[in-house]
Amino acid sequence: MTKAHYSIKAVSRRTGLSLHVIRIWEKRYGAVEPRRTATNRRLYSDAEIERLTFLRLATAAGHSIGNVAKLPLTRLKLLVAKSDLSGRDRHSENGAFSSAQTFHDSCLAAVRGLDARGFEEMLQKALVALGHQGLLRQVVAPLAQTIGELWRAGVVTAAHEHFLSAGLKVFLGQLAGQFAVSANAPRIIIATPAGQLHELGAVIVHAAAAQVGWHTTYLGASLPAAEIAGAAVQNRALAVALSIVYPEDDPHLPQELVGLRRFLPPETKIFAGGRAAPAYFETVMQIGALFIDSIDEFCNQLDDLRRSTKPKPA
Repeated sequence: MTKAHYSIKAVSRRTGLSLHVIRIWEKRYGAVEPRRTATNRRLYSDAEIERLTFLRLATAAGHSIGNVAKLPLTRLKLLVAKSDLSGRDRHSENGAFSSAQTFHDSCLAAVRGLDARGFEEMLQKALVALGHQGLLRQVVAPLAQTIGELWRAGVVTAAHEHFLSAGLKVFLGQLAGQFAVSANAPRIIIATPAGQLHELGAVIVHAAAAQVGWHTTYLGASLPAAEIAGAAVQNRALAVALSIVYPEDDPHLPQELVGLRRFLPPETKIFAGGRAAPAYFETVMQIGALFIDSIDEFCNQLDDLRRSTKPKPA
């Protein structure tokens, strides 16, 4: 049995479901049975998060939650794999998109169809409807989570994940370039450590940091610790952000993280997050890095760091 340690808020962020929907699916349909603490707080396992994710995808494809809530996970995955989300009614009565969830599902359908033009059009519409922060936090981050889970489940292929990464890299890179940043704004280096080949999380972090007023330097995927540190020193960066997505059992990564801390100036902060980051939690804590589990938290930490290092008036 997998360990249950996720709060309902964390589950909401990871699955794209509201707190209300999670509770209703649990109480009314028995979709999951979270463990309860002594204070009656719900705690969910990775398996339950995966199940809720596929239930959301199945209902997004038009299936009634009452009909799918009790299906085995293998049946749910087959159901989602055969579903065509592009066939849903994606519009509200006035012709506008109805919610961030609908944007998410429409983007997902475009990715599954490898429809580059359709994907870009959906992102543009979501940007207009939700704004920069809404697009990033309510559509892009949950979409990356969904594609990652579908890839691990074998529902989509590596080609779909690379398609998503390439499309978002271009789109979010253009958005990041639109923000006017003051000359004295703090600087941050963004990369994935050596052996971490999935760069989608780093692309999202790059856009998030730019939106909250930081000078961002995006280095890409799988860079040795010394090169990341060298870029940070050269740019006089206040922080380094690392995306750790896959794999979760790289025996060399802890050494890379320790080396990065050793190469960097003591005052340079390290942020570490991503789907596989919890697997390296002990090393992240050992090097004094800040562990990040959401875009919201990352932006808040950047704001706190910026305030704490701002020169005080004489």
